[in-house]
Amino acid sequence: MVFDLDGTLIDSAPDIHAASNALLAEDGLPALTFDQIRSFIGKGVPQLVTRILETIGDDPTGPRHAALVHRFEARYETAVGLTLPYPGVVAALDRLAERGFVLGVCTNKPAAPARAVLAHLGLLNRFAAILGGDSLSVRKPDPAPLFATIAALGAVPERCLYVGDSEVDAETAMRAGIPFALYTEGYRKTPVAELPHRFAFGDFSRLPAFAAEVFG
Repeated sequence: MVFDLDGTLIDSAPDIHAASNALLAEDGLPALTFDQIRSFIGKGVPQLVTRILETIGDDPTGPRHAALVHRFEARYETAVGLTLPYPGVVAALDRLAERGFVLGVCTNKPAAPARAVLAHLGLLNRFAAILGGDSLSVRKPDPAPLFATIAALGAVPERCLYVGDSEVDAETAMRAGIPFALYTEGYRKTPVAELPHRFAFGDFSRLPAFAAEVFG
């Protein structure tokens, strides 16, 4: 079983918001609201910075983009103090492991910050494989990172479930031909009914039973 990270297992938006505004302040640029930054999460750091620059009226194709990406990534590994797992995540991971599921993470967050926040939360050793947005030359919704995560787990797509919270995750699963479980309390902007999914849930205690039902 493979999970997205931000908006699925963890609520990292407060840390991403704080880090983004710290960088903007260093350049004398206006701060953005929490809801603005939260809506930019999910497609990786370069896209996050693109959306920030567009919102403040700067050129997202100009020289500031690469500089902000570099500076953001430099502080991303330590941007963990405000991040928490969603309610029920830890217990659900325990129950899935008890039922024999091998777990992985496939995220557009860079791999080092993904590992850093999981380690900070005491969750790193729960996952046998972790692929980030910089692990391959492509990011989700391209299905290649998901397939690579599944392969790293020693699994096959036909015996895998992908769990995510967003439009990007839904498209990734659809393009991979893998059942998708949609966590409804994350960062999606589209109504649940409009996203392709096999199962939608807002309570992590429901996930182990669903996984057992899918795979027997």
